[in-house]
Amino acid sequence: MSQALRTLGQNTGAANLMVLLPGAYMQPEDFAAAGFFTALSTRQLPYDLLAVDLDLEAISAGTALPALQAEILAPARRQGYAKIWLGGISLGGLLALGHNADTPGSVDGLCLLAPYPGSRLTTNAIARAGGLASWQATPDQLADPEFRVWRWLQKPPADLPVFVGYGSEDRFAAGMRQIADCFPPSARHAIPGGHEWPVWQLLWEHFLDSGHLSS
Repeated sequence: MSQALRTLGQNTGAANLMVLLPGAYMQPEDFAAAGFFTALSTRQLPYDLLAVDLDLEAISAGTALPALQAEILAPARRQGYAKIWLGGISLGGLLALGHNADTPGSVDGLCLLAPYPGSRLTTNAIARAGGLASWQATPDQLADPEFRVWRWLQKPPADLPVFVGYGSEDRFAAGMRQIADCFPPSARHAIPGGHEWPVWQLLWEHFLDSGHLSS
């Protein structure tokens, strides 16, 4: 029997909920150490915050995101949260996209900080097809969650609020830019820096100050 997902939360009885997914080899406590919880509480935004621990083996096995839906997102809906946002850093950003692609309507917004664009096998296959606009997914490709993310990115819902931020010197910046370009200019936020916490901390503050969570 699989164990329940481990979480770290900041519950103030707010009307809305933000759920954050960590990157590879990160823990929920890393969000707290980087000041993510404090940055939210000092702004007095109407959101509770929950960071989730996702096991890499469960991610590889395809069981992590169904567990996220069953143990966290669906119960949060039943609990009565008015809005639920899903966010993540690096691999967590890709997983947030993947969950939204496979479970449309489960969240009301996405906060993607340095979202990992997927493996080179995925991105190279799309590039060989002439780019995202020309690529047509094959049935075999759609068995892969990374390809399903990119198919969803071909035409994301116009009414879904999204924030995409990354460091312009990030080693994955080219792929992150491709993700960002799938959304309106107002959703895209590139700042100097690499794939590192100081960049993600600043992007988180930009997101909190962007007005997405103020209502």
